[in-house]
Amino acid sequence: MKLNEAIQSRKSVRKFNSKKPDWRDIIECIDAARYAPMAGNNYTLRFILVDDKEKIQKIAKATQQQFVSQAQYIVVACSKTSKTINTYEKGEIFCRQQAGAAIQNFLLKIEEKGLATCWIGYFVERIVKEVLRIPDNINIEALFPIGYEFKKSMTRKAKIDLDTILYFDQYENKKMKNPKGLNV
Repeated sequence: MKLNEAIQSRKSVRKFNSKKPDWRDIIECIDAARYAPMAGNNYTLRFILVDDKEKIQKIAKATQQQFVSQAQYIVVACSKTSKTINTYEKGEIFCRQQAGAAIQNFLLKIEEKGLATCWIGYFVERIVKEVLRIPDNINIEALFPIGYEFKKSMTRKAKIDLDTILYFDQYENKKMKNPKGLNV
């Protein structure tokens, strides 16, 4: 699968079939996250691969989203941020940025492998930390239930038009000067 195809076909899936993915494919997807940029080369992200059905059920309850319980695996992305926060004035911002970049790599690799997931940002963190024995000083960035899509949808959701999000030289300027200095 070409990168552009993975970017454009990636979507959130909330209905999984019962086929269990090969855990090695998920490990490859996690491996792709390692190549995201990190402030000072200090890799803050950590991953927990969960396949214990009882733990998956407890995590699903913590998300208050029943479809999570259908997943064969859950990947929990966590950040150990203290070193980056202590090193950089904008360390908290850097940690959020690098978590997002690493997660995007992970999501694109999930798409390439033919797996399905949904980025879960709403959950009761205390419960997830308790279930997985995650220390208090570790931030949970997101949860990713993983499986195979129950039924591949043939429709693609319309994305935002580029001209609604792109400006030139200043905020809300929609016109770019052409090389001869004329407004396009």
